[in-house]
Amino acid sequence: MKLPGYYSSGEFARMAHVTLRTIRYYDKHDILKPSYVNESGARFYTDEDFARLQQILLLKYLGFSLDDIREMTIDDSDYHFMLNSLNIQLKLVRDRIEQMQLVEKAIENTAEAISEKHSVDWSKMLDLIHLTAMEKSLKNQYQNASNIAARINLHSLYSQNKQGWFPWIYEQCGIRPGMKILEIGCGDGTLWTENLTELPADVDITLSDISEGMLRDARRAVGAGDSRFHYLVFDCHRIPYESESFDLVIAGHLLFYCEDIPQVCREVHRVLKKEGRFLCSTYGGSHMKEVSRLVADFDDRIVLSADKLYERFGRENGHTILEPFFPQAKWMTYEDSLLVTSPEPLISYVLSCHGNQNQYILDQYKEFRAHVKKRTSNGFHITKDAGIFVCEK
Repeated sequence: MKLPGYYSSGEFARMAHVTLRTIRYYDKHDILKPSYVNESGARFYTDEDFARLQQILLLKYLGFSLDDIREMTIDDSDYHFMLNSLNIQLKLVRDRIEQMQLVEKAIENTAEAISEKHSVDWSKMLDLIHLTAMEKSLKNQYQNASNIAARINLHSLYSQNKQGWFPWIYEQCGIRPGMKILEIGCGDGTLWTENLTELPADVDITLSDISEGMLRDARRAVGAGDSRFHYLVFDCHRIPYESESFDLVIAGHLLFYCEDIPQVCREVHRVLKKEGRFLCSTYGGSHMKEVSRLVADFDDRIVLSADKLYERFGRENGHTILEPFFPQAKWMTYEDSLLVTSPEPLISYVLSCHGNQNQYILDQYKEFRAHVKKRTSNGFHITKDAGIFVCEK
């Protein structure tokens, strides 16, 4: 007997324009499980399953393996997840379009060089090989973009400080007309997209990141036609600019990821003009502590971060690390907390962390969602312990 709102495997396959064999394969490999299995073993799917199938088919089209797809999708059709997923997928499609345009141009240039010289130009061939190998970075780019979006979304929805983190950071920058500014580790450029209307017309801003994908996102978000912005991929341990080039250098939640923090500080000090300023944000030991307790209450094997990043560079030890380069570094706290009233953005945040949570949560997702929903039903308070060090050369 067919249940209202459910489709048999055959109906589901026909509606999705895929084969029944494909649906059975996804089921067998735990990529897309049916919403209901009756006592006879017949499998049934719902409209919500189409949302997950859409993600699966697009990611497969973009070249991801089924193992990758299993890790990159979760069984939840809530609009928070679906909207975030569609936005990330849109970025992936745009990345693929840009990459294919570069490949097209490289093939044309390589063919032209061979036609003119009647020999293989190996430098062109190496460029072509590099471009066609760029697909390997798409998985990391998807995960990085998803993680950043999840974190920003949680804070933007539930922060009690109405000014917002990025407008507050911008306010501390003290940007004036004519300034030359460098942001290292710019991510997707949110600091600037949230403050474009406040930005003077005659500033010169270089956005940098070690990730080409993140820089593409930033360029798109800011707008490629904005002549105030320049974009450059480099490792901040070796900043490729002359000494005393910038009035302001910004590092947002970056230093604790750096392999050699003193070397980065040395480079920042070098490229700053006299009386130039360095703003670097981080957090302290109590930041988001309630989230760790929440997941530990569900499964005490879960560790949201293998490294306590604030121990590498945080509010408590930042002065000591900065002092050899910036003796007068001043800490400024961003006064805020979160009051979360819906489970989905908090779950997205948990899944974006760098720990082992996916190992234990994804197989028990419905139970975990119920756990988080219960805790957020009357408002779930989360401590924020973040701010910036303001340093002057």
